[in-house]
Amino acid sequence: MSFLGVDIGTSSSKGVLVDSAGRVLASAVREHEVSRPRPGHVEMDGEAWWTEFRELAAELTAGAEVTAVGVSGMGPCVLLTDEAGRPLRPAILYGVDTRAATQIEDLTTELGGPDAILDRCGSVLSSQAVGPKLRWLAEHEPDTWRRARRLFMPASWLVHRLTGAYTLDYHSASQCAPMFDIRAVDWYRPWADRIAPQLELPALAWSDEIAGTTREPIAGIPAGTPVITGSIDAWTEAVSVDAQNPGDLMLMYGTTMFLIATVELPLRTPSMWGTVGAFRGSHNLAGGMATSGALTGWLRDLVGSPGYETLLAEAEASGPGAHGLLMLPYFAGERTPLQDPDARGVIAGLTMSHTRGDLYRAALEATALGVRHNIEAMHAAGASVERVVAVGGGTRGGLWTRIVSDVTGLPQIIPTTTIGASYGAAYLAARTTVDAAITDWNPPVETVIPDAARRSGYDELYAMYRELYPATRTIAHTLAARQRKLA
Repeated sequence: MSFLGVDIGTSSSKGVLVDSAGRVLASAVREHEVSRPRPGHVEMDGEAWWTEFRELAAELTAGAEVTAVGVSGMGPCVLLTDEAGRPLRPAILYGVDTRAATQIEDLTTELGGPDAILDRCGSVLSSQAVGPKLRWLAEHEPDTWRRARRLFMPASWLVHRLTGAYTLDYHSASQCAPMFDIRAVDWYRPWADRIAPQLELPALAWSDEIAGTTREPIAGIPAGTPVITGSIDAWTEAVSVDAQNPGDLMLMYGTTMFLIATVELPLRTPSMWGTVGAFRGSHNLAGGMATSGALTGWLRDLVGSPGYETLLAEAEASGPGAHGLLMLPYFAGERTPLQDPDARGVIAGLTMSHTRGDLYRAALEATALGVRHNIEAMHAAGASVERVVAVGGGTRGGLWTRIVSDVTGLPQIIPTTTIGASYGAAYLAARTTVDAAITDWNPPVETVIPDAARRSGYDELYAMYRELYPATRTIAHTLAARQRKLA
């Protein structure tokens, strides 16, 4: 008995095969790149999601008997198809795609202002929201829009290709502002019909519910195999490390840094995203930075693509404060808590004596300072953070997690398995068949403890970090406008 989990991420697709006790039998990765056709536009071919799923499944299931399939993926994304399920254009990705700034303003005015939307949907409209991107397509690609009939995200697209079902999980739907009513936990038809009257909205289900069964043998998966509904990757990643209990905060060290706080009751604040959780009756206050791993990867390429081990060693040697450097990590705008797609990266204090190790250290510290900013916004909204669990590729090596703990003053639990969302998807699939507990599957292996001796220095750096954005905002916005004109 084995369970397949596949996650479609921003930088790669990952698959894992596990047994009923959660032991990893095999894992595989397919690297890919997103398309950035214009500044602020981030896209990916939806057919590539299906191709990579089949490749991963075929590799992982060779000689195995697959009992159930779990899926997850980045989101919220916008993949539009016609009535026959044929994609009409590349998918528009989640909050890193900032094209719909004008539509955010227009819809906010149309629907009664930010407070009305926040009360109904749990979040104000931002680059993370689906509705403004649909409006952008209607205005800028009218021929495509006239043929659009269905809306998919990576997980729901895989479910559809495997089973024929047209469904979406409740959590992903709750990020489709302003088309979802977080109080009723259902589509809000008056606003959905205003934005996309011709779209057939998908039926809703919880992430661990069976969406259907495979219609035919596919890539080593037998016909009739159950497939779960799945969810957005950060939420299945939180599931994979048992960070879905009130008071828990998951930090996902990935292409972008993602934070999910699980709360007792729905919380609303304009600076964060209030959502329903992966499981029935659960609630989250979430945040996401626009970069983290994307920033360190860009910097690595810029300095000649040395090994990450080399850069981490040089950043370790640089020491706290990176020899007097301070970076704003807004190289792709910023999502929470600023909600500013026109924010831009800044490196302050740079001299000709600084090294690539200093720059890499400053980038790691910048993301840690951004995490602290997000956590403070969560606290201000009423969220309680009692336990922090770290997951994702950035937890490897130890330096980054130590910096985050030193900057925030919070311990971080590192689980045994940090594969992430694909492991969480496999666990959700296993729950359809066996009595599985994630605490048994993936117990903690270590706890990163903050170094109190470094706190005062990072407190000073954080104060400057908070001052640097408002001090440079006008210039950053002017440059962002210039970049759009040049494109």
